[in-house]
Amino acid sequence: MFDRVLVANRGEIAVRVMRTLRDLGISPVTVHSEADAHALHVRMADASVCVGPEASAQSYLVGERVIAAAKQLGAQAIHPGYGFLSENAGFARAVAAAGLVWIGPPPKAIETMGDKLDARRTVEGAGVPVVPGVSRPVSDPQEALAIARQVGFPVMLKASAGGGGKGMRLVHDEPALIKGLEAARREAAGAFGNDAVYVEKFVVEPHHVEIQVMCDAHGNALYIGERECSVQRRHQKVVEECPSPFIDEAQRVAMGEVAVAAAKACGYVGAGTVEFLVGGDKSFYFLEMNTRLQVEHPVTELVYGVDLVELQVRVAAGQALPYTQADIQPRGHAVECRIYAEDPVTFLPSPGRITALSWPEGPGVRVDAGVDASSTVPMAYDPMVAKLCTWGSDRAQAIRRMRRALDETSILGITTNIGLHHRVLTHPAFVAGRYDTGVLSTPLPDGPTPTAGQPEAVLAAVAIARHVADERRAAQGQAPAGLTGWKIEGHERMLRGG
Repeated sequence: MFDRVLVANRGEIAVRVMRTLRDLGISPVTVHSEADAHALHVRMADASVCVGPEASAQSYLVGERVIAAAKQLGAQAIHPGYGFLSENAGFARAVAAAGLVWIGPPPKAIETMGDKLDARRTVEGAGVPVVPGVSRPVSDPQEALAIARQVGFPVMLKASAGGGGKGMRLVHDEPALIKGLEAARREAAGAFGNDAVYVEKFVVEPHHVEIQVMCDAHGNALYIGERECSVQRRHQKVVEECPSPFIDEAQRVAMGEVAVAAAKACGYVGAGTVEFLVGGDKSFYFLEMNTRLQVEHPVTELVYGVDLVELQVRVAAGQALPYTQADIQPRGHAVECRIYAEDPVTFLPSPGRITALSWPEGPGVRVDAGVDASSTVPMAYDPMVAKLCTWGSDRAQAIRRMRRALDETSILGITTNIGLHHRVLTHPAFVAGRYDTGVLSTPLPDGPTPTAGQPEAVLAAVAIARHVADERRAAQGQAPAGLTGWKIEGHERMLRGG
């Protein structure tokens, strides 16, 4: 096992990884930009090195500086979190070349699954179902029309190197296809430096369901349940839950076995997520594989009682997975809401200094936060400040706990999307568990303001009360309530390593 690991990230994922490292007796160190010199992840690390100015392209994304920092701080391995360099095969190779351990999948697997066309061809060869379409780039409008006529409208145009909804177009007819192809290629070239676009059938009433997989270097591979990620805005996930209210046990097993086959097809090692489109008729198709830890991994941890980061570290250290597939059993239900510093109307980032902060507590509540009451949210980075998760013995209880947790969350000084989450959680389709990726395209119920409908004076009073309590805890030598580690509540039995 490692003595010291560098976390090459920032925000809530850096903080979350550090907590598991400390649980394992590993010293966490990190890097930061000039803008993040006083960020929470820096204060939680044993040491940190500045790797450049605020712009991520001049700091967090400069691989050689990150590697130099790891060596300077005496780290034996690098955990990339997600985003930044986590899916950069070149960086993974450079880490190994520097004599450090990469806590992630092999570079070749990253490359294979990072190109959607290559990934599609690879899993297709392993018998994994893919959406009807083609596994090659299409640039000629007439060829695209021929493919669309063959599979039938509507179709999706997708950037081969894409992600996050960029380079994607849903087209319903032939005139829209001609215009959409040009626009998708232009957007793909601008976003990824690669204008390759392919055509596939649009799945009617689509659900976005993903399977968590974990593989070691000894040939063992597991699937650890699924996550329903269909509450999306502009192809970006907003709310996730585990298990999916849409699929049944037989389909869970079938999708899990297919996900493992996809992972094995590319020689995968570590934590990964195989994403599927599931049609209203329950047919499912491979969408892509994310070769890293997912933002929404906490809901899997809450339901299955495992620590996915711990498994990542152990696998990277050469250990075999401590579980068999029979050990992986779900219990209860979990929901995650992504808390963003953003305007709830325009959805534009809302950076600034947090003036007061109070997180919810109580049974079944987990907060993965990258900020505290002394933090400033910079403009330069992703505006997610925390992930609010709840667990319940069933879905209804998990949702009730989430509503309470949202009510008990107060963040002053910045604008957040908490009000949007309130409205999603009261949407009749969501409450009933009968929704697909189009759920946010329908009108949401009227709901509270981003501050949960409470007067700012009340929120300020609550936040001040929490601050006073933290001051008293500090005087007694105790950690502030906002910095205590998370724990999984409600499990009568935890799997080893959870």
